[in-house]
Amino acid sequence: MAKRDPRMIPLGYGKFVRADRIFAVVPLEPGERGDRRRTYVHVDGLAEPLVASRSERAILADVERALSEAAGVPRRRTPAARPEQESLLP
Repeated sequence: MAKRDPRMIPLGYGKFVRADRIFAVVPLEPGERGDRRRTYVHVDGLAEPLVASRSERAILADVERALSEAAGVPRRRTPAARPEQESLLP
């Protein structure tokens, strides 16, 4: 996989940020939440954090995936069940 610029990460509300520009993700306290406000996203070059409607876990998962793709790291695959193995589930 060739190296390339990191892709854009959706924050919700129609906002997108390049994955390599995000340097902090802070979940809002329950009392601060409302009107789909869930997370503060601190972006390099912006004085104030952006308010995202997505959870910090979802944003960080997208950032990790985007930076891995940009670096040319192959995606992890979940091991498929082997046909010769007997299923442990009923």
